[in-house]
Amino acid sequence: MTGKLVPIYLYTRYERFWHWLQALLILVLLVTGFEVHGSLTLLGFARAVAVHNFLGLAWLVAFAFFVFWVFTTGEWKQYIPTTRKMFEVLRYYLVGIFRGEPHPVPKRREAKHNPLQRLTYLALAAALLPLQMATGFLYWGYNSWDAWGLGWLSLGSLALLHMAGAFALLAFLVVHVYMITTGHAVTAHTKAMITGWEDVEEGVAIESWEHPARG
Repeated sequence: MTGKLVPIYLYTRYERFWHWLQALLILVLLVTGFEVHGSLTLLGFARAVAVHNFLGLAWLVAFAFFVFWVFTTGEWKQYIPTTRKMFEVLRYYLVGIFRGEPHPVPKRREAKHNPLQRLTYLALAAALLPLQMATGFLYWGYNSWDAWGLGWLSLGSLALLHMAGAFALLAFLVVHVYMITTGHAVTAHTKAMITGWEDVEEGVAIESWEHPARG
């Protein structure tokens, strides 16, 4: 970090609400899901199933609102994938961060995510979360498969996909918790997601390829 830090209002109230709500839902769903599979004993099987099913449906509804918000506010542009400076970002997290080097793609209101974040969050929102929700919903509606014309589905294969998605989410959560400690201070990113204000380097211009409106 070489430049002067200035605070900017980076995350809206809805973004912060969605972030913490999703974190809570994923954590509880992971815990209750592992209990349903016999890996934990906390609530009891029946209660774990009930809580897991309720929160799974709640997560589906919350995600629908998030998708609506992303497209009506234009925030979907923040997730346009790019490989520009991808190598520089990877090098920063592997080496540069330990040498005190500045981030190669600093945050700005117009460009909140670096190339690695864009690809990761896009894959999460467009692939992993929908897959987890779809397999969970089908799992929940198992007794209605014949009525839905889905009798050809395999419950074992569906359960395997759902469990694989759960481990993928757990891996993302572990990495994400580490990554939030990589700001200019250990608690900087957490504070930003609570208050909405993030400290960024002053006077660092956004390159044309970084601007969401220009792709």
